[in-house]
Amino acid sequence: MNRPPLPPFTLETATQKVRLAENAWNSSDADVVTPAYTEDSQWRNRAEFLSGHADIHAFLTRKWHKELDYQLIKELWAFSGDRIAVRYAYEWRDDSGQWFRSYGNENWRFAEDGRMAERHASLNDLPIAETERLFFWPQGPRPDDHPGLSDLGL
Repeated sequence: MNRPPLPPFTLETATQKVRLAENAWNSSDADVVTPAYTEDSQWRNRAEFLSGHADIHAFLTRKWHKELDYQLIKELWAFSGDRIAVRYAYEWRDDSGQWFRSYGNENWRFAEDGRMAERHASLNDLPIAETERLFFWPQGPRPDDHPGLSDLGL
């Protein structure tokens, strides 16, 4: 099962891969996101370590039950061969209505078939007022004309 674009990455294909990942995560659907990872994919997300589809699916399901109205922007930071580094920010609210902006960095390594074999994520959550939100689009992929992280000064 190939998930193009495939490594080794160029600037164009790395940028495309980042946007495809962003779009998938903006679905807030574990069934959509999980297949982008190898069956034995290894993750570190904050202090949590995951291995394989079952762990990833359970994690994402938990995540999106907690992080409501999730909207994510990813930006390519660096790439080489089968690796991509991104920085990202996403906005979400909890069930009490408190808004957050979560900032992070991810390092990715891809298998030959284009699925992600490793994901190392570091991130922090910043409580924000609803009036401080910067991400506004309907659930799903970010529109092409919505500013990216650098455009927003993030």
